[in-house]
Parts: sequence; structure tokens; C-alpha cells
Amino acid sequence: MAVIVLALSAVSLFLPAAALWVQTAWINPLLMAVMFGMGLTLKTEDFRYVFRHPRNILIGCVSQFTIMPLLAFALGKAFQLDTALLAGVILVGTCPGGTASNVITYLAGGDVPLSVGMTSVNTLLAPILTPAITYILLHASVAVDVWSMFLSIVQVVIAPIALGLLLNHFFGKYTRFSC
Repeated sequence: MAVIVLALSAVSLFLPAAALWVQTAWINPLLMAVMFGMGLTLKTEDFRYVFRHPRNILIGCVSQFTIMPLLAFALGKAFQLDTALLAGVILVGTCPGGTASNVITYLAGGDVPLSVGMTSVNTLLAPILTPAITYILLHASVAVDVWSMFLSIVQVVIAPIALGLLLNHFFGKYTRFSC
């Protein structure tokens, strides 16, 4: 998987025209395929550890919703960004890592279950905390369609990972690639 991701990234970077055939409407299905692939690399034991030791997820969540937006705010102020740009930087700072963070964690040999767990928890908290933090820092509100965001998280992240995890659990000898 790492070789495929790196090869496609290199082609897209050095020959952007070669990737123009990918339609915007394909983004969610492609992300779902990536998350399914991530699920195939996981075992139920991986998540048991994560849920038995929630401290790491808690540290990640607190960091995501304190350090990131405060750093974004401080940098925005230091560079004297106008209000609209500052709001954008803060919004990016409060948004949790997504599919890409899980793939990078996998490619780097990191703790994929922890990454997936943090992504899931942070993404579930984001519809509440992102507007709240934005309001605290900018005194401006952000409208969020919580239900739509929740359904998107389930569809794009949780369901494909769960399906890959189940297939790996029941058909592990067929899903593992060996050289």
C-alpha cells in the first residue's frame, strides 16, 4: 500500500495532468477505499488496547482542540492576518486530522489504531468544539450541520474501517499480503 500511495503521489505531483481524470465526486468513494484498506491492516486486538488505555486518545483530543487553535490564533496575530484569513487559519487549526493522517501514520509505521481512534473521536467532537473555539477566539459563530457531518464520518471513515477490520478478522489468511 505504501508503494501505491507514494507512486500515485509522485505522479500527481510531477505530472498533474495525469491525475486530472479524477472527478471531485469520486473523493468520498476513494477515501472510503483507502479507509477500507486501512481496516484490512487492523485487528480487533489493536482497538482493545486503545480503549483500555484511553489516556492517549484524551491527550490527542485535548492537544487537537487547545494547542492547534491557539497556535493558529497566535500565528495569525503574529503575521497580522486580516480577520477573514485569521478565521480560516483558526478553522483549519480546530479541524481534526482526517483520512490522510491515518495513511501517513500507517506509512510511517506508527500506531494506526491510535490514529484511527483519535481521528474518530476528534471528528465526532469537532461539530461541537470547532464552533465553540472559533467563537471564543474570534467572537464569531460558525454554522455546522452536525447530523450531515456525523453521517459523512460514519460513511467515509467508520463503516469502511469496520468492514476491513471484519474481513481481516474472519478472512485474515486471505487479506494478508506476503512476499
